[in-house]
Amino acid sequence: MFSTLLMSSVIMMISVVVMLLASVLSKKPIVDREKSSPFECGFDPKSSSRLPFSLRFFLITIIFLIFDVEIALILPMILIIEVSNIMMWLMTSVIFIIILIAGLYHEWNQGMLNWSN
Repeated sequence: MFSTLLMSSVIMMISVVVMLLASVLSKKPIVDREKSSPFECGFDPKSSSRLPFSLRFFLITIIFLIFDVEIALILPMILIIEVSNIMMWLMTSVIFIIILIAGLYHEWNQGMLNWSN
């Protein structure tokens, strides 16, 4: 047991020394302004890299993602219709589609699907 402890501590010390040496030796002493900028293409940016985006576009994207995931959940239900209990399958499908329609109605009621605003 003592030899295992001694061997693991020696290995730990060697690995720490190697990591410290690698960290010290890999540092580049020359600081280049272009390399430390967010754009490494050689020219200064004309505008800010943090441009505001449309919140409406973000919300439409989230709605699309939610409905995309729901479609991916509906597709396997078609494949298991032959091997499952038809009443249980029908009840699950109807409940799932009712939840989808209720979500769509709520989004429509809140005006999330209007692009004109």
